[in-house]
Amino acid sequence: MNREQAWAIVTEFTQSESLRRHMLAVEAAMRAYALRFGGDPEVWGITGLLHDFDYERYPDVAVEGHPVVGSRILRERGVPEEIIKGILAHAEEITGVKPETDMEKTLVAVDELTGFLIAVALVRPSKSISDVELKSVKKKWKDRLFAAPVNRQEIEHAAEQLGVPLDEHIQIVLDAMKTNAPALGL
Repeated sequence: MNREQAWAIVTEFTQSESLRRHMLAVEAAMRAYALRFGGDPEVWGITGLLHDFDYERYPDVAVEGHPVVGSRILRERGVPEEIIKGILAHAEEITGVKPETDMEKTLVAVDELTGFLIAVALVRPSKSISDVELKSVKKKWKDRLFAAPVNRQEIEHAAEQLGVPLDEHIQIVLDAMKTNAPALGL
């Protein structure tokens, strides 16, 4: 599976521009982390790109919803098991697939964080991720009313599981998103 094939699946199943941008943000963060951990940026990036492709059609995070249904679709299309397992591991509470590899742990760590960083960018006057700095992210992080649905404890725990201090984790993901700002619409 190459990126072009993965993107075709995303566009086939996902019409929402914001959900597509989320998947692109996760892809960028996954590629950055692949370089850090010596992983294959293509495999890690495709895992990030595809991780929520089925969410729009199967929004219930359940045994017969996201990401279980999506994993079956990907398997039918010949997507490598490493990518499918990575996607299943980002919803351990439903799938029972525990994140074990660096790639799987990274997907858990970057998924919610990308959404938080997008929210921080969108409240800036410029609405540009390029204007977001770590200190402004940390200020918003402390404001529990800001982006309230984002599970900060999950992100903190996931960064800890990666062995990366939270500030460094935020900076890695922020830098990856800044590099891809045009594709993210930010």
